[in-house]
Parts: sequence; structure tokens; C-alpha cells
Amino acid sequence: MNALETLWIKMFEEEQRRQGEGRKTERWRPLLHIAPPFGWLNDPNGLCQQDGIYHAFYQFSPFQVEGGLKFWGHCTSRDLLHWEFQGISHFPDQPFDCHGVYSGSALAEEGKIYTFYTGNIKEQGEHDYIVTGRRSNTVLAVSADGKIFDHKELLMTGKDYPSDLTCHVRDPKVWKENGTYYMIQGARTKENRGTALVFASADKRHWSYQGRLETEEEFGYMWECPDVYLLDGRRVLCISPQGIPASGLCYQNVYQSVTCFLEDDFRGTMKSSSFRELDGGFDFYAPQSFQAEDGRRIQIAWMGMPDVEEYYVNRTVADGWQHMMTIPRELTVRDGRLCQNPVQELDAWWNQEETISGEFYREIASSCELDIETGGESLELVLAEGLRLSYRREEGIFWMKFEDESLGAGRTVRGRKLESLKELRILVDVSSVEVFLNGGRDVFTTRFYPEDSSYTVRAWGSLVTCRYRFRA
Repeated sequence: MNALETLWIKMFEEEQRRQGEGRKTERWRPLLHIAPPFGWLNDPNGLCQQDGIYHAFYQFSPFQVEGGLKFWGHCTSRDLLHWEFQGISHFPDQPFDCHGVYSGSALAEEGKIYTFYTGNIKEQGEHDYIVTGRRSNTVLAVSADGKIFDHKELLMTGKDYPSDLTCHVRDPKVWKENGTYYMIQGARTKENRGTALVFASADKRHWSYQGRLETEEEFGYMWECPDVYLLDGRRVLCISPQGIPASGLCYQNVYQSVTCFLEDDFRGTMKSSSFRELDGGFDFYAPQSFQAEDGRRIQIAWMGMPDVEEYYVNRTVADGWQHMMTIPRELTVRDGRLCQNPVQELDAWWNQEETISGEFYREIASSCELDIETGGESLELVLAEGLRLSYRREEGIFWMKFEDESLGAGRTVRGRKLESLKELRILVDVSSVEVFLNGGRDVFTTRFYPEDSSYTVRAWGSLVTCRYRFRA
């Protein structure tokens, strides 16, 4: 432990005491989702499972609720629903990461957790911080328990990346396949085109450049948080591109998260099906996946969005914390479509259930699940008297619309064209709503801010099953 890390720990402990003494209302804190104890949270990092324990690291700015210098926060869980904050695992305390421990990934093997991340450096002077003024270093830190990382190793610097790139190379995702370790990183070229770099290694420390994944036509100026994995016999590429213009109902957010199926060798060539948005809602970015010990592919995303202050806000800022993660989602491929659904552990959480057909009107707990069968007919449902979810069969569009400005805190409307709507699964957790349509083929995620601790729900023309939990 060096002197700078010691100082950061002392400052964090003082902030913990200050936050505890001046604890504000916790009215919008989730029960089932990862959220920071205070400060700012963004990208999930280092998702893995070791000896039955799930680890989730994430971008964490403990001293600034609006975001600032990045650390890695760390939490653990045994069921993917109840998360225990373990403190800060990665500090910006070295010459190669002193301006921020940026996003990355983890690999659990050999009784250790290997974390790979981008060490950020911003130089002083007149720079645009695109072509000059920024250094992006690839760093390895290893731990036996995910809590103590004693040693950092600098693996790659700017001279190890292709010369036609800008300073923006980041977010290493590492996995092992057929005895070889692979790493993919997001990047921005000097021609302002997004791309993903592929590296290979035999020992996790010495990496050789293999090639890049990119599209023939321009698709954004920067690809963040890339991920590559095999799923149900298909190879998936997931990226979060920046600079995609809106097109009809698609790409309405400032930045996007998309996937495609790769049809060729991922090590430097890219022949694929077209990209498709992972989520049609307001708050979804930087997803990362990992393989659980039972073989499931599980994904968690940031339930937030960069650079949206002029559009909408998060009301938890007044309470000293901001942002949360999505519920962990199991990924599958069905009928050629990537599907997302809440992890199966959620089914055991509920201890009360009621089913009503026709018109449904209830005041329900702040954390609940609504399962709805439409039979292909039209649907209309209103949460907290201000968030309307609707589908008209003749129009063929599912809508998420905030009719109460304070409930959405600036969020307005999102929609997606569907072939049909037969079923919905709606997960409400205090200040978030996640809507899974048709077995997870389409998903909508948003934050929302009801003033009361319970919500009213109105639904028409459907069979509604409501699951919720009475606290002991």
C-alpha cells in the first residue's frame, strides 16, 4: 500500500462518517439492484463468480455525486439480488492511472481474480484530449478475494496500439477460449470511426495485436465497453457506440448499446448481421456479461446514461447518491434473437401473488413484479398515475410514456415497433422500471421517482399476475 492509496482510504473513511452522520432520506433506494452507498456510480466492471460468490465492481466517484475522479467500487452477492458493499477495490494511485481507474473486466481462475482496466492520464496544456493530451494504459491487478489488490502491472500503453487511433482506447474485456486468452478494447480512429481491437495472450500478461472489428459503413465515432462471447452456438459482439444519429424510433438516447451476431472469425474480421439495440428505454448503457459457474451467461448494465443532463436528471442527487445497475439478466438466443430476462433467482424473492383479469387497479408495494398476458390484444397500464405503458395492436408499437414530468424527471417517451405483443414482465424496484416483452426479445429500462412508497397500477384488457413481497 503506497502513500497515495493510504490517503484515499482515509478520505473515503471520512466521507463514510460524514455521509452516515448526515444521512438523507432513502426514499428511492432500490431493494434488489446495485446502487452506490453515496456518490456516483456508472459502468459495471469486473463481473465474475468465484467459489459461489458473485463479484461486481463498478465505476465509483465517492466524493462527487455528479461524477468525478473514478475508482472501482466493489460489492458481492450469493444470489444476485442481495448485494453487500465491500468498499473501494481499485484506487488511482499510480503514475499510469492517477487520473482515473477506468472501465475493464475480470477473470476468475486459479483461485484468484484477475482484473484488467484502463488507467487514465490527462496531460496539462492545450489539448483536445482526443488526438493529444490523453494516455490510455492497460493495467492488470490481481486479488485472492476481490478485496485486496496488492500489486498492479502495466501491460500496454499507447505505443502498443495501432498508429491510426486517437488517444481513446479503453475498456478491456478479457476471456479464455481454447487455451488462449483474448482481450477486446474499444477505440476511436483519427478519422472519427468506432472500432474494436483484438489482442491475444498465452499468460494474461504479454499481449499481441490480432486485428480489429469494424463496419464498412460508419457506425459511430467511438465504440465503448466491447464484449464478445459465445451464446447458444452464436458468437455475439456487444458494443456501446457513441455518435449514432436517431432513426425513427431507434437510437433515441444520447448514446446506445447494441449487439450483433458475428458470422466470421472475430480475430480481426467482421462479417455480421445488423446491429440491434439492447434496450429501448431511457436508462441503459455499458452492459457487461460473464459466465456463471453453472454455465449461464449473465449481463448487468449501468441503469444510466452519460451526458444527459440537458435532457433528464436523477432526483437522488439531492439524497447524496446517483445511478444504479440493472437487475442481472440471463441471456439466451431464441429464434435468432438475443433475449434478456431477469435471473431465475428473482422467482424465489416474491412471497405474495394475485391474478386478476379485465380491469386491474391496485396499490402495490414499492418492489413488485407484474406478469401480463395480452393474448395479442391491445394493452394499457399506468404506474404511479404517471408512467403509461401501452400497445395498440393496429399500430404495432409499444410505448413507454411519462405523463407526469416529476415522475420521469425530464424523461418523455420511447417506443419500439413489434410484430405482436403477447406477454410482458414488468419489474418495479422503488425507483426503477424494467419491462421485458415477449420473453425478453425487447426490453425497456427507466428510472422513475414516485413520491409515495407504494404505487397505484391500472391495467385494462389483460390477465395480470402481480407478485410482490411482504417484509417480515
